Parts: sequence; structure tokens; C-alpha cells
Amino acid sequence: MKKVILTLSIVFSNFVIADNCDKPRDDFDGLYCLNKVYQEADKELNRAYSELRGYLNRSEKNQLKKIQISWIKQRNKNCSLRKNSGFYVNLNCTAKTTISRTNTLNDRIRECKATGCRPSKL
Repeated sequence: MKKVILTLSIVFSNFVIADNCDKPRDDFDGLYCLNKVYQEADKELNRAYSELRGYLNRSEKNQLKKIQISWIKQRNKNCSLRKNSGFYVNLNCTAKTTISRTNTLNDRIRECKATGCRPSKL
């Protein structure tokens, strides 16, 4: 029983250390933390995009979709790199870019609620 408790405490402590994003132990922990930030930013982006679509008519939804696809391509171009040796993603760039886009979508949502949607600002 003592061995089981000791093993569980060691495993648990490793998760706690890896989850300390204030002071990551190494680059892998830093990557883990950046990935968590990006994953949350992506969830927020998808929520804002879906909410904004709810305020738009069919034509405006199509316009938003085209703009969003263009934004994704630009984000990927700016935040990633493909070489013969592999594919590299700058998660810090990706997270910051995604948060910025979410803020833009949230601004449009506020406008739609307050004064009506303006397709020219999508």
C-alpha cells in the first residue's frame, strides 16, 4: 500500500510541476503552457465566431466565413514555418493572433447588440 501511495504522489507531483506555468522547468513545460493558452484562445475564438454568426443574415455569414478563412491562412503564414526538417509553429504568435482576432469578433458582437451589425466592419 505504501508503494502505491508513493507512486501516486510522485505521478501527481509531476503533473503539478508541469502545470506550473508561472515557472516552467524547461522548454517542454513552456510549450505545454503555451499550448494550454492557445487551446483556450481557440475555444474563445470559436465561441465568438458562432455568436457573431447568429446576428448576421446569409450574405453576411458568407462574408464572415471568407474573412475568417483568409484570417486563418494569414495567421498560419505568420506563425508557422515548413522546412525539409519539419513543420514549426510559434505558439506564442498563434495565441496572440488568435486572441486579437477574438477581440475583433467580440467588438463586432457588441456593435450588433448596440447599434446593429455593420458588414463593412466584419
